[in-house]
Amino acid sequence: MVRVLFVCLGNICRSPTAHGVFAKMVAEAGLARAIESDSAGTTDYHRGEAPDPRAVAAAKRRGIDIARLRARPVEPADLARFDLLLAMDRPVLRRLSAMGRRLGGDARGRVGLFLDHAPGLGVREVPDPYLGGEEGFDAVLDLIEEGAKGLLAAIRRERLE
Repeated sequence: MVRVLFVCLGNICRSPTAHGVFAKMVAEAGLARAIESDSAGTTDYHRGEAPDPRAVAAAKRRGIDIARLRARPVEPADLARFDLLLAMDRPVLRRLSAMGRRLGGDARGRVGLFLDHAPGLGVREVPDPYLGGEEGFDAVLDLIEEGAKGLLAAIRRERLE
């Protein structure tokens, strides 16, 4: 089993969207028994809340249901439980790396930027759409879909074969 954790700041926009997109791709590939995913935030601002309604609507337009997901913060146990912890942006990556160092673990090679799995995009960070309009959520979905395709291909190539 390969376990992937998608991480953003509050776990109500980008990381639940990535979780939903990736889970759908994994299921469609028939790999649900081999790959597990979840999402979390580096803060607990929104603990227990559903994803932002704009994220839910944007995902739903593409046939992805994220409405049932609930925000949670990254927990120390996540660093041991997940094989890959993928940050949506550099500040989140720094927080995850610092958490790993604080806990005495070695997360190198397991913590990284999600969009590093989509090098053809020419961007490495998924922008936070929270303070913008609905169009930002669609743009984020475009980036996340490409990142998820690349991630799934990498997992198949590097961990499942």
